[in-house]
Amino acid sequence: MAGYLDTPIEYLKGVGPQRAEALKNELDIHTIGDLLSHYPARHEDRSRIYTVAELQGADINVQLYGRIVPTGIVGVGAGRRFTARFQDTTGNLELVWFQGVNWIEKSLKPGEMYLVHGKLSQFNGKLNIAHPEIEHLPERPPVSGKGLVPVYPLSEGMRRRRLDNRFMVQCVNMALALPGYEIPENLPAALVQQQQLLARGEAVRWLHKPENITQLETARQRLKFEELFFLQVRHLQLKGNRQRTHKGLIFDKVGALFNTFYKEHLPFSLTEAQKRVLKEIRQDMKGEKQMNRLLQGDVGSGKTIVALLTMLLAADNGYQSCLMAPTEILASQHFYSLSELLQEMHIKPVLLTGGTRKKAREEILEQLKQGEIPMLIGTHALLEADVEFQNLGLVVIDEQHRFGVAQRAKLWHKGNHYPHVLVMTATPIPRTLAMTVYGDLDVSVIDQMPAGRKPIVTVHRHESNRPLIMDFLKKEIAAGRQIYYVFPLIEDSEKLDLKSLMGGYDMVADYLSPPDYTYSMVHGRMKPEEKDEEMRKFKLHRTDIMVATTVIEVGVNVPNATVMVIENAERFGLAQLHQLRGRVGRGGTQSYCILVTGSKLSENARKRLKTMVRTTDGFEISKVDLELRGPGDMDGTRQSGILELKLADIQKDENLLVLSRELAQQLLDRDPLLMLPENMPVRNELNKIPHRTVWSKIS
Repeated sequence: MAGYLDTPIEYLKGVGPQRAEALKNELDIHTIGDLLSHYPARHEDRSRIYTVAELQGADINVQLYGRIVPTGIVGVGAGRRFTARFQDTTGNLELVWFQGVNWIEKSLKPGEMYLVHGKLSQFNGKLNIAHPEIEHLPERPPVSGKGLVPVYPLSEGMRRRRLDNRFMVQCVNMALALPGYEIPENLPAALVQQQQLLARGEAVRWLHKPENITQLETARQRLKFEELFFLQVRHLQLKGNRQRTHKGLIFDKVGALFNTFYKEHLPFSLTEAQKRVLKEIRQDMKGEKQMNRLLQGDVGSGKTIVALLTMLLAADNGYQSCLMAPTEILASQHFYSLSELLQEMHIKPVLLTGGTRKKAREEILEQLKQGEIPMLIGTHALLEADVEFQNLGLVVIDEQHRFGVAQRAKLWHKGNHYPHVLVMTATPIPRTLAMTVYGDLDVSVIDQMPAGRKPIVTVHRHESNRPLIMDFLKKEIAAGRQIYYVFPLIEDSEKLDLKSLMGGYDMVADYLSPPDYTYSMVHGRMKPEEKDEEMRKFKLHRTDIMVATTVIEVGVNVPNATVMVIENAERFGLAQLHQLRGRVGRGGTQSYCILVTGSKLSENARKRLKTMVRTTDGFEISKVDLELRGPGDMDGTRQSGILELKLADIQKDENLLVLSRELAQQLLDRDPLLMLPENMPVRNELNKIPHRTVWSKIS
């Protein structure tokens, strides 16, 4: 019943205006419906009451029943705390509160019996519980504890108002006990029956107040399926709507430009994976379908040559194309690479960046408007209002997650018709995440490396091994090779114990002294022309060593560089380490990546480094990255706003994700606009979901 779910939260017994204001401001809970969709983060098993004598170790949640004897307020200022002694018939331990000290002191009934719950810890060899949850119970609970207790996400503001988990449990229990409790079904009855799903109202009740583990897991499974199902319906609907309403330009000709380059100037044979991807792209572009395709490929897998061949297809069909990259270094690298590949052809790319001089820019804009420039390479400068194409037919976006949606939208509208769109990423992501983040795009994967590439040997070394590292670098340089040496910061920081770029240069130069060894230096604060000049010197082998920050993470291609040294490697994420490693190994010579760290490492840092040493497979690395960081932290996914899943885990629930997509597709195949009466619950639910960014529409 809609009226029940829409009941304002202040009308719930025990809430009132002030607490309602806190719920609204802190947790965005305005109605009973909002409250019941504020799912528990976890459940704690309180079916057992321990005695002090049974307690062992630390970092476990325990429940105790006994007497509390206050010992008073200790310390001043930030160190002020309230302590008490908990006692049962077998022993005692300390309880301590650092917040709400005055309130705790006033509310405690000295010497009376309490049920105490909290995380056990040790301090100076003695057991204690900080900020325990306490309940005054003169008589021992008649059953052994409370069973499964939900633990709700809370804000600091809620805690400051002393509105704790127990308050949330009381609110939810009160809502569940109201006589009008009814939560309407949002899935078709046939689907619920076919998949043997728990009714939605029962699932919500069991999630908040399970009697046992079986009830809890049954409820979670139903609600996780629901989350994933609606996510996939939304993706597939948008994809279907786009294909129905956005007719694409027809590129039905494979002409002289494509064929001449492919047969006479291709510098190497394409891998089977590259051929497969080109076939998929060709299939998209030759019909009336507007291409919106994500091209995933590991570092060095050959995405650029696929992009170039696609741009030549556009030119053969009389259309302009553009390639947009997030940095001037990467845009310049693409320009130089494509110019070199096309040097024997009659078609030339043009570069437009923020650093392009005014007169040259004016000439480029005029030629572009007249249709005289078939290929434009650039940065955000392509998005300026005065950049006008005569007939833009293809947009290629590299490292697309670095661009905001509004920025990409500007490119979308620069054509008279909807251009074909190819977005590329060198940060491979697992299949499950691709289905979730890019579920409304068609996905192509280059999963082969070019022939002749040798796997990069990756090693982890501590700072104490630096003399041996430097001896190895000397041997590589003596053999005619070049070195990347990467540092995380430009200037020294008092707070972070990191080697800065300036100090790092001095350190490296102590071992590899000029003028015997020559250097280039690149960092983010340099002017574009200064970076380009330093990169050019390194590319032409006028310098032996490139000392840099992570601005060289993408787009730098120097086949003669065979060693990547990364200082303070423990401070980098897996994706970034993998990108940096991909700067070497681009020629036929054996290449190396050396990860240098201090001796003290966190458990996550150790796992990242072991993963880097063990494998060069970007998809395997991204899987570990997903485990360590979670999907919302992965590059490009947080801005999408679609990974706000409350219960489902896209990695652990892969089978459920695949099933939900299959069933969503079947539903939309039968009823694309969800107009059948039996599908109205789905339509109504989708209308409640806020509009979120999707990758298939850059408008």
